[in-house]
Amino acid sequence: MKNRIIVAAIFIPILFIILFFLPAYIFAAVIAIVCAVSAYELQHAIGGKSNDRISIYAVFSAALIPVGVYFDMGMPVFTAVSLVLLCLMFVEAIIGFRTIRRVTFAQVLTVAFGGAMIPFFLSNLISLKSLPEGRLFVLLPVISAFITDAGAYFIGMFFGKRKAFPQVSPKKTVEGCIGGLAIGVAALVIYGGVIYFTTLHEVVFWALILYGVIGAVLTELGDLAFSLVKREFDIKDYGRLLPGHGGMLDRFDSMVFTAPAMYLLVTVMPAIIVK
Repeated sequence: MKNRIIVAAIFIPILFIILFFLPAYIFAAVIAIVCAVSAYELQHAIGGKSNDRISIYAVFSAALIPVGVYFDMGMPVFTAVSLVLLCLMFVEAIIGFRTIRRVTFAQVLTVAFGGAMIPFFLSNLISLKSLPEGRLFVLLPVISAFITDAGAYFIGMFFGKRKAFPQVSPKKTVEGCIGGLAIGVAALVIYGGVIYFTTLHEVVFWALILYGVIGAVLTELGDLAFSLVKREFDIKDYGRLLPGHGGMLDRFDSMVFTAPAMYLLVTVMPAIIVK
């Protein structure tokens, strides 16, 4: 727990500076690195060590997609990268069929997920940052994911009694899940209040509450989804990059579903109206 708090105390202020103050191209570069490292961790964690080329395909693809989104070519780049990635993977599967370098269909899908889908979802952070007053919007999924995750962790630690999903995530409790949801919603409402009183922008608080509920639910679902993968492949963490947290994917798994959801909500049902 000590390492977890120390890393969070260092990591969160740095992330806030990158999100709020630094130019968008630096943020896009950071997301590209996060996606590339996450893709590498996923491949190595679930059995991709036997073929280094597979990891290279996933890492390179994962880094390209955020760059494409930054240059406002997200969908063409995503389509092209996904096409090339799948073609390369099936070539590997065909060449290695019934040899020691055999590539299974499950590995093909894993590379597609880690090298294309996860980066595309996380690249919605770049899309949020690119909006007018984007530094305000990009904080929505970050606050939702990190505060919900932290709230669930600490509420579960101090008050948790009933296991929620013991076969998937043994430490998760019903109390922690409910507490994370409540704290995640409260965090976004408080953030909306800060914007309301410090800017000229209009804030629709009932919409922010909905943002909070959806964001918190998807945060916890993302965490559970990637825990399910770890349980299936009998691994504790995806990596060791962040002491107390695991790997990069362990830290950003809760944002994989939250980031695209927040972008959709901001686009179709604005809660912060820029004036």
